[in-house]
Amino acid sequence: MATRRTKGEVVVKDLTPVNMEVTVRKSSRNTLAPKRLQYFEEDSTTKPTRRKRANKTDVENIRKRTPEHEEDDHSDEKYTANENGGLSAYELERLENIRQNQAFLSSINLYQASEELNQLSRPKPSQRGLLRRTVAVTAVLPSRKSLRLQMKEAEVLPLPPEPRGTLLSQSFSPTKKPSGPLPMKAVNMETGDELPSELMQLFSEDSIEEKRMVLHQNEYCSTLKTMRLTEERVAKVVKDRIFSAAFHPCSSSLLLAAGDKGGRVGLWKLGGDWGDDGVLLFEPHTRPVCCMAFSPAHPTQLLSLSYDGSLRCMDVEKSVFDDVYNAQDALKTFDFMSHDSLTMVVGSLYGDVAIVDRRTPGNSHESLHSLDPKSLRCVSVHPLQRHYFAVAESRVVSIYDSRRLNKNKSQAVSQLHGHSLSISSAYFSPWTGNRVVTSCLDDNIRVYDTSAMTSTSSLLTTIRQNMQTGRWLSKLSAVWDPKQEDCFVVGSMLKPRRVQVYHQSGKLQRSFMDTENLSTVLSVTAFHPTRNALLGGNASGRMHVFSD
Repeated sequence: MATRRTKGEVVVKDLTPVNMEVTVRKSSRNTLAPKRLQYFEEDSTTKPTRRKRANKTDVENIRKRTPEHEEDDHSDEKYTANENGGLSAYELERLENIRQNQAFLSSINLYQASEELNQLSRPKPSQRGLLRRTVAVTAVLPSRKSLRLQMKEAEVLPLPPEPRGTLLSQSFSPTKKPSGPLPMKAVNMETGDELPSELMQLFSEDSIEEKRMVLHQNEYCSTLKTMRLTEERVAKVVKDRIFSAAFHPCSSSLLLAAGDKGGRVGLWKLGGDWGDDGVLLFEPHTRPVCCMAFSPAHPTQLLSLSYDGSLRCMDVEKSVFDDVYNAQDALKTFDFMSHDSLTMVVGSLYGDVAIVDRRTPGNSHESLHSLDPKSLRCVSVHPLQRHYFAVAESRVVSIYDSRRLNKNKSQAVSQLHGHSLSISSAYFSPWTGNRVVTSCLDDNIRVYDTSAMTSTSSLLTTIRQNMQTGRWLSKLSAVWDPKQEDCFVVGSMLKPRRVQVYHQSGKLQRSFMDTENLSTVLSVTAFHPTRNALLGGNASGRMHVFSD
């Protein structure tokens, strides 16, 4: 008779292996056949797609589409071989899709269209002007080997004797060209070739001084709209970065000059057939040519000033580079103080101003004056009262009277304040000198009233302009249009690249742009003195000319 279970009793079942059925649970992964990884070459032009299982219908369709699986007596055996060691059905379908896509893209010429778009988006620089010269391959020197690894003793070289006496300080440019006249030989022409006779005719041509007429702003803007840039008006004139440029005053043809970082001076006649597409290259200096100008009184002369401390005159009539002024320090800027262009004011990089008279024998100065010991960037002579000249010093523009200059300290007649950083340039207006336009690294262009030579000139206009060109581009400078008293031109850092013309009131008159032929910053700009033409030079030595 069964007894009732009392509270607290525990019923224990016999779970010995004899009474328990032993069952081992196996993973379903182990029951599957091991997979074999198969690798195949993928096309980089396709995107990875999600893999799907191919059914029997897809496999049959692939067999019919692919030439490898044409119907024959052993098609089943081939399909089985593909499953085991060849391509799977999915892979075959994928390759067929790739083939069809490529055939479709080729039928609509998509690849050719993409290449054409890439060429349009990145315009190639103009190949006109100076040609790229092939550098001669030098002999390969034997590689250097360690004497220690060769088990050789080191060579003992005697030290040079100690110098005696006082060492003379080296000049600013020990590789300066020898003083005296240099022959005017173009380096891009064959040895012995003479200068073209047409060049002499252009330089001898006097500029046709048209009667100056003040154009209204609307008329002036209409004139600017007629000026265009074409492929034929872009050429490589010098080899390195352009520091200065100028138009020759002749009106029959467009003839311009440019100076680069390596001391070279290039002449370019648009449409010329001499040299390299009308370009002649000379090497009168060894350092950057930071200032140049054609003589207003002698059209056959081009004066160029360089960091190497030399001021030279290219005389086409004599076919030489005359030595006008030679200094120990680096020269920065100059301007003509007389109508006959024989007297000049020359500024050095370290704050000295020299008065040079070309009628005096030799290549020295008449007088030397110390102004700003920190820096001196630009000098500009008043167009009417030529004894006044403006000097762009560290953070102020001072106007001096050449008749009251002292050797060490000179008192300024007037000063232009308001600049917070270094001043790049300062120029008098071309006709009356009643305005001075300055360019400063504080990203501002300022116009001052200099009609009355008071102690402090009043500020008229401030124009915001990005002046941060960096160390690889020439500084931007606002330069007056010699045909218009109240308008000036300046390069721009904006994209698309452009050159901008402003009125003295700050109103933008014109932005010169060309997406096909202009893709760089034109730091150096200048207007033609008589014709409707504007030049711009970039950091690769190319000149761009906008003309009507």
